[in-house]
Amino acid sequence: MRPRRVSPRFRPRKPEHRINEYINAHQVRVVGDGIESGIYPIEKAREIASNAGLDLVEIAPTADPPVCKVIDYKKFLYEKKKKEKEIKAKTAKTVLKEIRFTPNTDDHDFEFKKKHAEKFLLEGAKVKAYVQFRGRHIMFKDRGELLLLKLAEELKDLGTLEQMPKLEGRRMIIFLAPKTNKKGK
Repeated sequence: MRPRRVSPRFRPRKPEHRINEYINAHQVRVVGDGIESGIYPIEKAREIASNAGLDLVEIAPTADPPVCKVIDYKKFLYEKKKKEKEIKAKTAKTVLKEIRFTPNTDDHDFEFKKKHAEKFLLEGAKVKAYVQFRGRHIMFKDRGELLLLKLAEELKDLGTLEQMPKLEGRRMIIFLAPKTNKKGK
């Protein structure tokens, strides 16, 4: 009979920090609120933590001697997770909107699609504009390039051209990034 494989989801995770009896240094630098900071033997440090009713957590294991903090470990993990969540929420998520043209796009369609691109740029999204060449239309690469450069020129007040038109397979592509609005001006 083959041994049963355990899914990574159900394997016990290695703790992020060494705490209490898992700290294997002989001397540690102890810090914490209401605790006299200093270098203590590990037994004395554990005793200080247990007298305070808290955990001894190894924060900087590579320091000489390792730095340990006297804190409530569960509360420490909760605060850390909360901070990471706030940082993740604050990071800007870039949205990419696409607008498709053909080499034979007429003026009305161009204006219509340009208005959509304006709206996307005002909302703060990046715009990927491309000309799709089908069949023999690949002969009109210059038309496609002129169309994309015209779009970039007309939207220069709202967005900046990140790269000149580039042919990738049967598509000629440009990217427009929204200009950042300076608040308070």
